[in-house]
Amino acid sequence: MKKKTVFILTLLALTFILPTGINSQEEELVKNCLINIRSPFITGDRSMKAFLTGDEVAEFRTTFYHGNTYRIVLCSFDPGLIEFTLLDTNRNKLFNSKDYNNPALWDFKMEGSMECIIEARLNTDVAQSGMAMLLIGFTNSDKRP
Repeated sequence: MKKKTVFILTLLALTFILPTGINSQEEELVKNCLINIRSPFITGDRSMKAFLTGDEVAEFRTTFYHGNTYRIVLCSFDPGLIEFTLLDTNRNKLFNSKDYNNPALWDFKMEGSMECIIEARLNTDVAQSGMAMLLIGFTNSDKRP
């Protein structure tokens, strides 16, 4: 009976402790990521994240609108861990961070609206697994009368 009680108490403790630890790590990553999106950029309340191992690729879809300037920020706990590629829906490459030494952020202005795919993968020279978090900030820089 004593073993059963200890087992149940251990399970209950893990239920309440583990999710908090995981959430606090994610909160810390979001906080560190948000440092790269300051005024005049605005970010939504949605972060896109994935835990990657080896050659896995996370795919995020979003729509970019004409006249806005965007900032893509990819964060992880290890600097230089995440590489990303921006593709159109036909999977034509528009940008690859690896071609520019994997910057932590990239700014660009849209000249037309389009749905895009953002693929995130690990730089396996840095680590074999890790969390990738993607934030997108925008500002309306279209100077229409």
